[in-house]
Parts: sequence; structure tokens; C-alpha cells
Amino acid sequence: MFEIVKKRILNSQVKLMDIYAPHIAKKAEPGQFIIFRINENSERVPLTIADFDGEKGTVTIIFQEVGKTTKELGALNEGDFLLDFVGPLGVASDFGNVKKAAVIGGGLGAAIAYPQAKKLNSLGTEVHSIIGFRNKDLVILEEEMNAVSDKVFVTTDDGSNGTKGFVTDILKKLIEEGNEYDLVIAMGPLIMMKTVSNLTKPYNIKTIVSMNPIMIDGTGMCGGCRVTVGGEIKFACVDGPDFDGHKVDFDEAMQRQNMYKKLETKAAKQHKCKLGGDDHA
Repeated sequence: MFEIVKKRILNSQVKLMDIYAPHIAKKAEPGQFIIFRINENSERVPLTIADFDGEKGTVTIIFQEVGKTTKELGALNEGDFLLDFVGPLGVASDFGNVKKAAVIGGGLGAAIAYPQAKKLNSLGTEVHSIIGFRNKDLVILEEEMNAVSDKVFVTTDDGSNGTKGFVTDILKKLIEEGNEYDLVIAMGPLIMMKTVSNLTKPYNIKTIVSMNPIMIDGTGMCGGCRVTVGGEIKFACVDGPDFDGHKVDFDEAMQRQNMYKKLETKAAKQHKCKLGGDDHA
């Protein structure tokens, strides 16, 4: 059993939890993920490790309540327990020798971008972080990103916070201003990562994206998380989740991502809260 030792509401849709998992906390690296299960009847859900503290023995997860299981997770509180919390899974991010990097997080992708920026900052890399959201009410981790970045740029679709526009608008402007990035890291919606990769390719800037397709076992056995990279089939859980953004077949990934949307919506509507609250709609 794994105790929830901290719970924090980041916005109306997104919550942060610190889970006491000392063995995972000692081995975790940026880019890796965990798979949790609330109880014996729950589905297995992967979440990227947003942060970790080896001394305290805690692993931080950040999630959006979009389906049945994440809504159940969000209903739990400090002192409650998860049945399973497995990790660290996946291949840790390999940055190489990077002097200057742009780290981009779109929406909830900011939670994945944060540990990347934090690691690069600790290595002495100059870090420019760009985080984008639909509006000011959805902005998360701005303070945390400022603590681990040399510069932080916030964008919102409606201009209610930071610069109006998209993360790619800022990245393009920074590149055109003469910033010579050794590395660009993009984390977030598939369409955003595709657009970033298309932008950096003509400049021949190494670009890493984090692929988070449907996962079941997390060991490469089920094949559910397959993605096409450079014309070859890869499995995000054991070969990734980081991949070369210039080689990922994003169109295929987006098509597969939409396969189960109707079933997910149906499961969320039919779910009845077991904690005494209202039905989750």
C-alpha cells in the first residue's frame, strides 16, 4: 500500500499528489513514469513522474480528472492509500552535452516538462521554458518553472495570462532572435509536439518529445503503446517514452489516440462514486 502524503489542487481540473514510495523515489529519473492502481478492481493507469525526493521517499504525480479512474484518484485525500504504485518505468531522458535548451510544456505537459527543466538546470544548462494553456485559470507550475529556468514564457490562447498565442509562436520568435538551442524538449498534446517538431526540423535542432499512448502492462508485452518512429515500431513503455520528434509518425499516433474516446466517455458517465459523493459526469 502506498500512502498519499500530500494533495494539492493546481486548478479546477488538475491535482498534484506526493506518494510515499521510497524505493521508486531513490531510482527515479526525469522522463520515467509509474503505473498506479487504486484498488483491486481498478484499471492500471500510467502517469509521468513529475518530481521525486529520495530523502523523503516521495514521488510526485500530477493528473487531470478526465476519466473514471482519474476522478476516483482525485477524490482521495492525504492519508488514503493506493494499492499499487509501480516504477520507475521507461527509459530515463538522455540529454547529452547541452549548453542551451528550450523546454516546452503544453497544458498538462507542463508537469512532464518541469522535471526535464529541473534536471537540465542542475547540469548547468541555460534553460528557456515555454508553457502554454488555454486560459489563465488553467496555468500550472509557473512558480516551479521559474525556479529551474533562466527564462520562462507563458502563453494563453485568449491572452488572459502572459502572451496571447501558442508555444510555437514564442519558440519561433526566440529562434529567429538568434537563440542557438542544442536541444528542444516538447511535452503535451500530440498536435503541439508535432507542430514543434515541424518548426525545429528546418533548423536541425535536436528535438525530444514524450509519447504517452495507451498503456496496459508497462513492460512491452501487450503492444498497446506502440508508436512508429523512423518507420519502425517502438513501444513507448520500454523504448520511450522519449523519442526523436523528427521521426515520430504523429498522424498515426493521433488516430490511435482517438480509438477509445467513446468508451472512455461512456465509462465516466456510468461511474458511480464509491466514496459517498455524487455520480461522476
